[in-house]
Parts: sequence; C-alpha cells; structure tokens
Amino acid sequence: MGQLGLGLQSPYVPSPSKIKFSGAPIKRISCGGEFSMIVDMRGNLFSFGHPEYGQLGHNNDGKYFVTSNKLTYNCEVAPRKVAVFVEKARDGHVSAINDVEIVDVACGANHSVAIDQKKRLYTWGFGGYGRLGHAEQKDELVPRVVKVFEGIRRGAVEIAAGSSFCLAVNECGGLFFWGQNKPTGEATMYPKPVMDLNGWKIRSIGCCNRSIVVAADDSVISWGSSPTYGELGYGDSKSKSSTTPQEMKLLDGVFIQKISCGYAHTILLARCDSDEEKTRLEKLPSFNPETAQ
Repeated sequence: MGQLGLGLQSPYVPSPSKIKFSGAPIKRISCGGEFSMIVDMRGNLFSFGHPEYGQLGHNNDGKYFVTSNKLTYNCEVAPRKVAVFVEKARDGHVSAINDVEIVDVACGANHSVAIDQKKRLYTWGFGGYGRLGHAEQKDELVPRVVKVFEGIRRGAVEIAAGSSFCLAVNECGGLFFWGQNKPTGEATMYPKPVMDLNGWKIRSIGCCNRSIVVAADDSVISWGSSPTYGELGYGDSKSKSSTTPQEMKLLDGVFIQKISCGYAHTILLARCDSDEEKTRLEKLPSFNPETAQ
C-alpha cells in the first residue's frame, strides 16, 4: 500500500531500508493502519500509504476505476507534502491557513491528528464515531482545525490517536477525549475534558487499540473496555479492564516521563535520576519468562 515510503508497492520488506527523502532532517514520525506520517525540522508534514478515507491529507481519497466495475486506490508510495490546512466557520465557509508549522503528529487506524507551532490542533481522515472532533461524522480530506483548542491557554501540547478516538492535553495540563473507545454506547463527537482526571497535571499520554494510559503527577492511570490483554497494568489480582480511570498501584510514586502504546501493550519510560528514584525502581518486580503463564 506504500506505507513504507520506498517508492514502490511490495508485499513485504524484511529488513530496514532507507527512505529517499530530500527535505530537512526528520523530527517526528508516526504509523497508522496502512499509512505513515513524517514531520521535518521546518515543520513540513509528509505522508505516504493508503489514501482511502483522506488520511494522507492530500484532498482526495485516491479512488479510481480500473474498469467499469473494478474500484482501486492510487496509493502514495513515497513521501508527499501535505500542502493544505483549513478551518471551517459556523456558516460552513472553509478558508485556508497559511502559517502552519507542524510540531507533532499521531496516526490512528485511518485518521490523523497534528498540532502546529501555535498549538492549533488539526484532524483529518475517517470521521466515523466522532474521532475527528468536528461534531459530525464526515470524512476530512485535508487537515482541519478543531475549534475547541483555539484561544488563550486552550492550545494543544500533546496528542495521541487510538483506533477510533483521539486524546489531547491542553496548555493547562487537562486531558480531552473524543471518538469512541468502547464497542457499545454513544460516541463523543467533539473534544470533552476527562472529568475523572480533573486537577491532575497530565504529562504524557498513550493509546492502544481501545485502551488509554496516562502519566500524571507521580501516578500512572489507565482505562479501557474488555477485551484487554494486560496493557492497563492492573496485575493478575484484579480485572484486566476498566471503563473508568484506575491507577496502576504497582507504580505509585514512580515518575513516568513518557508513554508509548502498541495495539495491546504498553511501554513506560521512568525517570531514574535521584538515589530515591533508583531505589524505588529496583524494588519493582522483574519479568521472568520461566514462571510466566
């Protein structure tokens, strides 16, 4: 589908291969379902891969007919610059934004979210279940500003994308959610604050397929609906899933600097600067594959 950006479509590439890219040095990367995004040091955004829902941001979905009854897609097999960013007024008028320098990007299964140097937040791609945060389920073929994060002290400073939802942290450290991370129930059509974490200073966020993991103060908090596979970190003594935020008790007092999540697993980077922090980390249990079930 071109998601490797190597200039051709191949069934698989078994070893690391360099992408031909003539732009400025790369500072951010993200992978979606069948597409990828890169951001260079000048704030330019590039994408490649499958364009089905507009998740590449090139103002098209890549569809065309090979024959009268055979539909296929024109995939981007090499990095292509995302050139258009827009905002939409309440009356429906769409206008271009020219002063955009992207600082971070995150990819879901078939949607994307990014923030720029002015802390404006953009989403595009598949709009189902409100995952784009525009209070509608329409697909967006180019990056569109999410209005909630405009204004003084309301800008977005960190983002994450799950399979059908997004998270963002604003300048005040508040966590916002939109989309759907449960198999049933109503979707959240626009960004809403996660009230269970009101008052916590959010530092890092991560999304699995449906689960959410958050580092706040000296705690790690997670939640996600069943089925989960241990990515919430609750241990063997209690339920593996929770629809409401719960603390990972094993990590009480551990300062987590960064969270990264896969489809159903989580990796945490802990600070280990002081003697106290080193002692606390040394007391944590180590994984033993011989005794693992």
